Amino acid sequence: MVVVDSTPEFVANAYTIMRRNLEIVRPRLGRPMGLADKLVLSHLDDPENQELEPGKSYLLARPDRVILQDVLGQTAMLVFMQTRRSSTAVPTSVHCDHLIQARVGADSDLSESVAENGEVYDFLRSAAAKFGVGFWGPGAGILHQVNLEQYAFPGAMIIGTDSHTPNAGGLGACSVGVGGADAVEVMAGLPWEVLYPNRIGVKLTGRMSGWTAPKDIILYLAGELTVSGATNSIIEYFGPGTETISCTGKATITNMGAELGATTSVFPYDESMARYLRSTRRGELAELADQNREMFRADQEVLDHPERHFDRVVEINLSKLEPHMVGPHSPDLARPISELASQVKDPANGFIDEISTALIGSCTNSSYEDMSRSADVAEQAKALGISIATSLMVTPGSEQVRATIERDGQLDSL
Repeated sequence: MVVVDSTPEFVANAYTIMRRNLEIVRPRLGRPMGLADKLVLSHLDDPENQELEPGKSYLLARPDRVILQDVLGQTAMLVFMQTRRSSTAVPTSVHCDHLIQARVGADSDLSESVAENGEVYDFLRSAAAKFGVGFWGPGAGILHQVNLEQYAFPGAMIIGTDSHTPNAGGLGACSVGVGGADAVEVMAGLPWEVLYPNRIGVKLTGRMSGWTAPKDIILYLAGELTVSGATNSIIEYFGPGTETISCTGKATITNMGAELGATTSVFPYDESMARYLRSTRRGELAELADQNREMFRADQEVLDHPERHFDRVVEINLSKLEPHMVGPHSPDLARPISELASQVKDPANGFIDEISTALIGSCTNSSYEDMSRSADVAEQAKALGISIATSLMVTPGSEQVRATIERDGQLDSL
């Protein structure tokens, strides 16, 4: 039976296969390789014969892992049962998060979901046990946060039945959202077919300051590229600014690449990822990644001359980046928050001049870092006697995050 966890032995074997495939592909490719190239081509099913033309060739790849959510996961498990396999061909996990609706509060919302969807949860639990699939029940956390904490590792290729699966790109993984049929085929031992993506390079320089946060990077980029500007492309971040962003901050950025139509988004491996692995009790994986770090970074020739390698290059000076906001109606309607007031006051825009509700959370902003920043703001507001004038929901991304902010006191502040 396949091992569900990303054990050191599993990861070491994955790195051996990746290295072997890259040794075959590199001379065939005949050019320097970016990070996106390395992550995709190191997982080819047939590296000796696969056509390798970005934007045109359809690749057959061998992902390291499949992650399922509880809506599409139902159909995926039902179809997989028809294959008559005794276990999945690759490590797979199912996460009960989509069927829980935030209405009142954690306890009541969770109880209501269990009452309404008990049969679904029971089916997924029993099917997971039968086929060696990891099961994360209702209340365990959001699929992408749990994957980042438990399963993802630098260099991994992961497919998941949700558009925000690229969240794991913040840990240096090639993580792609797919449909249920693609997931089942990989679970059954077949290769995954994907168009060899084009490459968009985003060079980050400087360092964020003040209220600017990682999310502002992707909100700014949404305004630059639009909701379809990265379709059939991988967004590859590079430059000295990448090393100033935390691992979970990187995950926020790669998560929202889906709003730009990107196949996925990736960051090069660095010390922030190693720290995250160690802080989530995966120090051995950090050591393995350190030993193989050249596979998780673009070739120097690409970094020296990005305009020769990428189909498009966008440069963002983080030192000059302001806090941003997008919408309404479209995630590419972006502007600095400093311009929001004048836009709201302009009757031609038809914007509503009041905030109806606020949310700190979702799979994009529910990490320990997000909760800590929010708790700090809450403490400052409390000290100044400022009360909340609208409804506010706070959703930690996983039980691990919730327990940690309870231990460290941020939960009381929020």
